[in-house]
Amino acid sequence: MCNLYNMTATVDEMRRIFGPFEGDTSNLPPYDEIFPGYSAPVLRRTADGGLKLDFMKWGFPGPQVAGGRPITNVRNLNSGFWRNALTDPARRCIVPVTTFCEWTGEAGRKTKVWFGLTEEQHPLFAFAGIWRPGEDGPFMAFLTCEANGTVGAVHPKAMPVMLRPGEDVERWLGSERADACSLARPFADTGMRRVS
Repeated sequence: MCNLYNMTATVDEMRRIFGPFEGDTSNLPPYDEIFPGYSAPVLRRTADGGLKLDFMKWGFPGPQVAGGRPITNVRNLNSGFWRNALTDPARRCIVPVTTFCEWTGEAGRKTKVWFGLTEEQHPLFAFAGIWRPGEDGPFMAFLTCEANGTVGAVHPKAMPVMLRPGEDVERWLGSERADACSLARPFADTGMRRVS
């Protein structure tokens, strides 16, 4: 389960990769460590089909029967809890990412291992996210899937669903549920690397 990532790209870099967007477009500070419960930059569709930069708290309020504990990663796409957000394209979002972390080692002695795209590519990509409004502002979580070989060598259970700019992002934000959810698959090992 991914519980740490960073986003150090500028607004101009985000525009170059994901296209134009509305919202506070002044330059962003680098987000070196984004943990659950932190507010992070997210891009979502507007009513007219454009993109809007928003800031959302990482972690969906969980079901009351489970104590309402925030849920950060979405794995079971058939769960009724996620049905509305996955079915309605307006509730999908992309979470810009530079690198993400998985932990290795025994409890009390864990170390961080960071993953990102290969050096030949621009480092910025996106997680497939969903969001919901809340009284204190919007919340987001992102999808996970089976780990590929690169991530699985450190964390074999799962990895975040990574989207390539362009077609993947357009499909995630605009297609019907089955097509969008088909993107929940391991990212190609040839396109990413262990950064540290």
